[in-house]
Amino acid sequence: MSKLRIKWVKSAISFPQDQKDTLRALGLHKLQSEVEKEDNASVRGMIYKVRHLVQVEEL
Repeated sequence: MSKLRIKWVKSAISFPQDQKDTLRALGLHKLQSEVEKEDNASVRGMIYKVRHLVQVEEL
C-alpha cells in the first residue's frame, strides 16, 4: 500500500475545535510537523476535512 506524507502548514487558530481534533488524530502536534500514514479511506477523509491546513505528498 502507498503512503502519504502529511505536513501541517497553516495555524488552526480561529478554526472549529473538530478540525483541531482531526489534526491531533492525524498525529500532528505542532505547526510544521510531518507524519507518514497509510493511504486509506479513513485517512483521506481526515485530510479532506483539514485540506486547507495541511500539505499532502504521495510517497
